[in-house]
Amino acid sequence: MEQYEPDRLSPAQAAAVRRSFRTGRAALSRRSLLRASAGGALAAGGLGALSGCGIPAAGNTRGGVPAEDHSKKEKTVNFSNWTEYMDVDDSGREHPTLDAFTERTGIKVTYTEDINDNTEFFGKIKPQLAAGQDTGRDIIVLTDWLAARLIRLGWVQKLDPANLPNAFTNLSAQFRNPDWDPGRAYSYPWQGISTVIAYNKKALDGVEVRTLSDLLDDPKLKGRVGLLTEMRDTVGMTLLDMGKDPAEFAADDYDAAIARLQKAVDKGQVRRFTGNDYTADLTKGDFAACLAWAGDVVQLKADNPDIEFLIPDSGYMTSSDNMLIPNKARHKTNAERLIDYYFEPRPAAELAAYINFVCPVDGVKDDLAKIDEDAANNPLILPDQAMQAKSRAFRSLSSKEETEFEEKFAKLTGA
Repeated sequence: MEQYEPDRLSPAQAAAVRRSFRTGRAALSRRSLLRASAGGALAAGGLGALSGCGIPAAGNTRGGVPAEDHSKKEKTVNFSNWTEYMDVDDSGREHPTLDAFTERTGIKVTYTEDINDNTEFFGKIKPQLAAGQDTGRDIIVLTDWLAARLIRLGWVQKLDPANLPNAFTNLSAQFRNPDWDPGRAYSYPWQGISTVIAYNKKALDGVEVRTLSDLLDDPKLKGRVGLLTEMRDTVGMTLLDMGKDPAEFAADDYDAAIARLQKAVDKGQVRRFTGNDYTADLTKGDFAACLAWAGDVVQLKADNPDIEFLIPDSGYMTSSDNMLIPNKARHKTNAERLIDYYFEPRPAAELAAYINFVCPVDGVKDDLAKIDEDAANNPLILPDQAMQAKSRAFRSLSSKEETEFEEKFAKLTGA
């Protein structure tokens, strides 16, 4: 198990955090792109909390430290999630799938949208987790790399398979075995996040785009290409384009990918690196083509018939936001029941119809078609088997690799 040490961010890592919070995953609108607003500086508890004074490591073993489970006596579950990442009724106040869960089980869900950024949220909860204390939360939703870290630290509880029959049965194959949680012993995905190539047909004006190499090399696209400020997405797609597996690459492969990207930057092929603000450039045609997140593309296509996407033959990157139960959570069984509920086809379909991210649940197409036939036939929401087979994940990084890789990427992007 990884030993906890107070975080000391390198300048490049700190820049990556700020970049993500302004325009990256932290700034993604989970319902409507047009309502997305870029954040400013990190909120209290962000970088300051990350570099705070030492907190003793919790003396636990891998698998986390459970509290006494009060689920039978306390019919409640406390759920922390990202903003705009849950279905909402027309009033904007109620969450139909959560209400249906409560009606069925009698378990009241206290739902809080208090996650705006992985690193900022980690700063909020790490003092309690490191000290072996209850965070006040029964479910938290974290992106792959931070979920992996909490598992390594022993700060989340091992799940009871007996309480997760739907999750075990219906979890899509592409999400079953991440290298940081094989077999999903400690986590289950809330939603998937795919990185694809998006393009503006009008701006391309007949130029053919099939691969990332086309974006990086075709002189007809010079100055009209966008890449993402998220290192794992841009470098991962580049590794795939070079015939390397992002799940197994070596340091030399990473350096080669950076060099490949640097060459494109130096010759003016890349207009800029962006977070989700690429959407305006793509819509206006300032970007003829760019790397993009599938959830954005679904909504962009709905508003602009010139916007399309492609999945290169080399593959595409997929990550996930994941549900975990922190150490000392008071309502573990209730939390597991809620996790399992969202792996039933009907609730999963209702959620997918509303937020338009990659649904990690098999068998939802019929239910989704009853709600939104277009969504049910959209491979960016329900990837078919052929598309799933092209999905790749970025491997886990050591602390040393994280620092070194982010520094090299920051130099590339000018961050």
